[in-house]
Amino acid sequence: MAEKTISMREAINQALDEALRTDPKVFLLGEDLADPAAGVNAVTRGLATAYGHDRVMNTPISEAAILGAAVGASIEGYKPVAEIMIMDFIGIAMDQIVNHAAKLRYMSGGRTSCPLTVRTAIFAGTGSGGTHSQSLEAWFMHVPGLKVVFPSTPADAKGLLLSAIEDPDPVLFIEASRLYGVKGPVPEGDGIRIPIGKAAVRREGSDVTIVTYGLAAALALQAADTLAAEGVEAEVIDLRSLLPLDMNTVLASVRKTRRAVIAHSASAFAGPGAEVAAQISDQLFGQLAEPVQRVGAKFTPIPARASEAAVTISADGIVAAVRRTLGALHV
Repeated sequence: MAEKTISMREAINQALDEALRTDPKVFLLGEDLADPAAGVNAVTRGLATAYGHDRVMNTPISEAAILGAAVGASIEGYKPVAEIMIMDFIGIAMDQIVNHAAKLRYMSGGRTSCPLTVRTAIFAGTGSGGTHSQSLEAWFMHVPGLKVVFPSTPADAKGLLLSAIEDPDPVLFIEASRLYGVKGPVPEGDGIRIPIGKAAVRREGSDVTIVTYGLAAALALQAADTLAAEGVEAEVIDLRSLLPLDMNTVLASVRKTRRAVIAHSASAFAGPGAEVAAQISDQLFGQLAEPVQRVGAKFTPIPARASEAAVTISADGIVAAVRRTLGALHV
């Protein structure tokens, strides 16, 4: 299949364009989504011009209203794609997501589905401050009835977003703003899908497994390059989907390497890595050569730009964690 190198921003735009073009039940809503602004990240550029303002809708600055309208529309059979501009603001709509969207199928005896996709972006690493930089995906991993995905490549962004829009249940689709400009090969044409709940092996190795996703996946691959120069072969597993988790792929890798490092941009304390580490320890107890290591943001509000690097994840931090788990084996 022919491929074209495009940015993640373009890949998400292509996915939204395909969904709008091929399914009249799909529509977008959020703050400043329509042209000429096309959102704070210009992800929806050109879509309102192509499909009209009744399908690419600007909303008031009210996250609760955006998600309330989207849940109601999904009950009526539409497939809304609602944007919460910055993930820090998603708490204002928690009731709509957690107590309505996630529970409709269960509380209706399976009769009412909620085919809702919620797009939101994380601005960590951009100097945006403590109320615009949080990685809050662990909140939603705790909610039965939701799916949570977090792509790290343009191809996965396109394929996972289309799978999310077609899913009969609510999906939280998380984007790292620092990845919008990152380019990669994406299959051309319609019909590209990445299954939700399936991890990807980004790099094969035999010495240690690095489990990661989102922005941290790119940092993990940088760390693997550094380690390779030292004679250490790291296998990098990109979860892509946080709920459901593909633990089969993770466990197969760690069973081989006997060492695991989990890396993510969210806080290390009570972050998504805690669940992955617990499952690895439960399933592979007695087979691990060393305890599972976790790398994430420090448990503190994100400070101003000058100090942000001191509390957020880095490739160097991942390398250091790998060296710790290798111990005496690392020369």
